Formats: sequence, structure tokens, C-alpha cells
Amino acid sequence: MIVGIIGKPNVGKSTFFNAATLLSVPMASYPFTTIQPNFGVAYVTTHCVCGTINVEDNPVNSRCINGTRLIPIKLVDIAGLVRGAAEGRGQGNKFLDNIRQASALIHVVDVSGLTDEEGITTEEVIDNPVNDIDFVEKEFDLWLRQLLLKDWRRISNKSESNTGKTSKMIAERLSGLAVTEKHIINAAEKNDLIIDKPASWIEEDIMNFCSSIRELSKPSIIAANKIDNPLAKENLEYIKSTGRLFFPCAAEAELLLRKASEMKMIDYLPGGSSFKILNAGKLNHAQVNALEMVKKNVLDIWGSTGVQAIINSAYLDLLDGIVVYPVEDENKLSDKKGNILPDAYIVQKGSTAKDLAFTIHSDLGETFLHAIDAKSGLRLGADYILKDSDIVKIVSRSSRG
Repeated sequence: MIVGIIGKPNVGKSTFFNAATLLSVPMASYPFTTIQPNFGVAYVTTHCVCGTINVEDNPVNSRCINGTRLIPIKLVDIAGLVRGAAEGRGQGNKFLDNIRQASALIHVVDVSGLTDEEGITTEEVIDNPVNDIDFVEKEFDLWLRQLLLKDWRRISNKSESNTGKTSKMIAERLSGLAVTEKHIINAAEKNDLIIDKPASWIEEDIMNFCSSIRELSKPSIIAANKIDNPLAKENLEYIKSTGRLFFPCAAEAELLLRKASEMKMIDYLPGGSSFKILNAGKLNHAQVNALEMVKKNVLDIWGSTGVQAIINSAYLDLLDGIVVYPVEDENKLSDKKGNILPDAYIVQKGSTAKDLAFTIHSDLGETFLHAIDAKSGLRLGADYILKDSDIVKIVSRSSRG
């Protein structure tokens, strides 16, 4: 699962990405700063099962800090969108094409309203952030519409002559976007459209259908960025009124805190509500002031910078993720080297024991025999539905051999 970061230029997308991954990408204040998509590794944080079962772990594929498990995930920073991107403006086709790789989207908006639709920073509020959200979503919808209309006549003719299943043909047309036949059927039902009569759909029907496909196949969360700007609070109410899933966010503050932590200036856990200065005598006046401003304008008011909460929500809420812990020794809860609770994987709700085996390695999946619940000792079949915090041993022909 990959989560993409989208938004118009100069709203803080690359700052959010840097804060989440500490990977340096350009952050200059002009449109199209990010020409190629940037991939990076961030972390989902969750309560580690080690505290529940009272063991001291030593993770291999992840980290555990004071009972919080940090599980690596993939983020992609997709270059900024401007109006007309669906027609190719601003290298729009390339930008939109990169969204194919994402299972869900984090939509970064400038909640201060100081960035115009071209991505230019202004000194006066010129934009309601809801307009910002609407226009990016509309560009995506127009792009989907273009993809469909290229093959619409063939799809309509085959549907009318009963020589093709409409939902299957549309799903095949959009297969590169990980759009499934179920998405197609649900999108048609949501808009009261007769799926096998596409020739009867009017332009408005097609646009609404595309919007629903986007919502179902690429669910999104709003990162209401620059919340530390005094102009942000009123605009935040506009976003709240839309009913969208959102979090207040201060990406620049999070980036500052993570860099300070990396330099051993402070003790800070991503997503935390506070930090501890480790050696005040080594900080200069500007550094102390910057940290105090983050505490006063962000942490004391909002409880966190919002960056980690948004990443967690994208994977655990939008993508219905749960965390499971595979082990090789169900009695010692370890791998072959003796590492306790070595690995943590995020899988989607509804995943089975056999799905987990494939997630770990294709050989385990192909030679799967059964699994063992390390907490109860019970044998689990291939169709066992995994639960959050399960500790599971996979038994396969390859592992026995």
C-alpha cells in the first residue's frame, strides 16, 4: 500500500513529505518545484503489543520506542496540480498519471488561504481552502472522464448489444488505477445509474460517476496545513462544514522538531504533544526561540503538529489497516535469531492468515500449510481472518524443509 501526497503548488506538500520522511527534496516557493514524484519511507505509529503481553521486544523490520511501534510505510510526493492539469497544463498529465500508484491520498491545503490557485503565495487571504480542495478533486475527476470517453462508444455499443459486461469493461479501462469492478458497480449504484445502459447517461451522470470512482478507489484525507497562521482558524471551519475527513496540520513545525531530534537537541517522538530539550546550553538563541514558538503556537493549542496523525489515519482508517506480528517461534515469540516480536506488518482488515504468508514472502504463501496463534497456541486455517495485534506463526512446506 502506498499513500500519495497531492495538492496545488506551494501549499506545503514537500515540507509535509520531508517532515514525514526526513528525505531532502526541493522546497522552493514557486510552482512545479517537484517535477518528478519523490518516494520515501515514513512510519505509522501504533501501540505495540509488547506492552500488552509484557515482554521486552527487539524489532528488526520496525522500531519500538517506549511501547510505541513505528512501522515503515511508503509515501510518494506527487508534484503540484494547477487548474487545467487534466488538459496537460503544468505537466498535468504526468502529475495525474503518478496518482495511479497510490492506494489513498493525503491532500495538503493551505488553510491560511494565502496561496492562489496557481500556487503563488500572497499577503492577503484570496482563497477559501474548500475551493482549493474542490478544484484538485475536479481535475482528477476530469482526468478520469477523459480516460473513459476515449473508449466510451465501444463500451456503450457492446453494452447495448449484450456482447460485453459494462462494469467489467470500465474496470479494464481503469485497471491501471487499481480500480476494481466492485468500485464501478458501487459508483453506479451511488448515483442511481443503470450500469448496463451507459448510452443513456448524460454528461452530468458521467462526471458524478467519475467523482464516485475517485472517492471509492482513492480515498483521501485533508491535511489542513499552516494551522499556526492566525488566519487559519476561520478557514478551518469551512473545511469542517464539508464533512470531509481532515486534521489540522503544521508541517513546517514537525520538520523543525524532527530535525532537532535527529541532531540530539530534543527528545521528541513523532506525533507527540510535547518535547524535551536535552541540553539547553548547546542551543543558540534562534533555536530556542523557534522551539518555543512551535510549543506556543502549535503543540499547546492543537496537541500535536498533525503530521503523524494524518499518516496514521491514512493507513489505519482510509485503508482499513491493522497491525499483525509474525514470528517463527510461537513459544518464544521470536525469529530464528532470537529477536522478540521482530516484525510488524500492516495488512487490510479482512486479510487472512494465508494473505499474511504471501505478504511476508511469496514462497510462504505458495507452500502455506497452516498458522498458529502464538497467544493461544491454536492452529489457524488459511481462511482465518486476522485481528489487530495478532501474533502469528506461519507454517509452510518451505519453512519445514
